[in-house]
Formats: sequence, C-alpha cells, structure tokens
Amino acid sequence: MDTISLADAKAHLSELVDRVEAGASIDITRRGKPVARLTAVAEPRKPIDADLLQSLTAAMPAQAVSAGDLVRSMRDGDRY
Repeated sequence: MDTISLADAKAHLSELVDRVEAGASIDITRRGKPVARLTAVAEPRKPIDADLLQSLTAAMPAQAVSAGDLVRSMRDGDRY
C-alpha cells in the first residue's frame, strides 16, 4: 500500500486514480497522519431473480423431517 500527502494527491489525482484502477490502494496523509484511503470500487452484485428462486424452491420435494428434528438428530448422534 502506498502513502501520499494530501498536497501531492491533489496535484496528481488522475495518476492516483489510474493506479487504483490497476489494483493499488493508496493512503492519503495530512501532516504525516493517515486521513483517507483510495481503493477501487467493488463490482456491484447481480440482483437476485426472486421469481427464478421461488420456482426452484417450489420444485424441491418437501422434507420428511423438520429442520429442528434433523439438527437434533445430527447433534445427538455425534455426541458420543
């Protein structure tokens, strides 16, 4: 991670943005103390298709054992 003063960051902002886009992370300091960090923006998540998810779960067969009973049997079976 690189460190740069606020005055230098103001003078070279375009260059810093190019470096951040390339994967660098840059700390900006004021009077020697870190005050900000430049990092690349994370890729946005894909939206969830609720209709597709609902159709997939509707097609799944119902379980014969409730979730609580299943967890209890797994917990008790591995105890000793």
